[in-house]
Amino acid sequence: MLSNAQEKLIRSLQTKKGRAKHGLCLVEGEKVIEVAGDAVVTRFTRGDVLEFDSLVTTETPQDAAAIARIPVWSLEDIQKAPTILVLDGVQDPGNVGALLRLCLGFSGSVILIDSVDVTNPKVVRSSVGALFQVPWVVVSRSEAEQVIANIGRPVYRLEKGGEALERLTEQKEILLVVGSEGNGVQLPIEGVSVAINHSDALESLNVGHAVAIALHARFTNR
Repeated sequence: MLSNAQEKLIRSLQTKKGRAKHGLCLVEGEKVIEVAGDAVVTRFTRGDVLEFDSLVTTETPQDAAAIARIPVWSLEDIQKAPTILVLDGVQDPGNVGALLRLCLGFSGSVILIDSVDVTNPKVVRSSVGALFQVPWVVVSRSEAEQVIANIGRPVYRLEKGGEALERLTEQKEILLVVGSEGNGVQLPIEGVSVAINHSDALESLNVGHAVAIALHARFTNR
């Protein structure tokens, strides 16, 4: 059975402040627990606590959850990937989780600027634990331009009105900036603007769908 102290800790991990304070996050479901691997500190099941449903965040929870250490990645880790994906103001947890999975599948890493907290339980679930496998760092907007300049890679901006997507395959190592569907890229940084052509019947692509197409193009033409 979980102790009162453990239950209190788990409840605190439902908030961003609690996760930051303890350097821990909540993972739910056997698959995500398995992916988290050595990061798991404490695993618990429905049989370990009377109020299991109140300790997890899903409306229809699975029967297992865990406390895991939040991974700490460096900019050196980020630069090992051929594609560095910069998320500029992407606030939807489902999108960020999906983007982490895409980077796992297509050899990418992630820089987050004014985007949703990666350790948000919804991000953890939608990423299926990819945040434990894909290097990611959070950079403030005030530091973003200098960080990107220091990385020194060709910059591409995925946005409306850009050039053909094939431009993404010109360089082996790139930095790809994407924004939210509503606001687009806000960073005042120069780069090659690229777009994904589609029917006029569709106003715009979801950021997850757009990045999937872009990363697949790079992955199959590398």
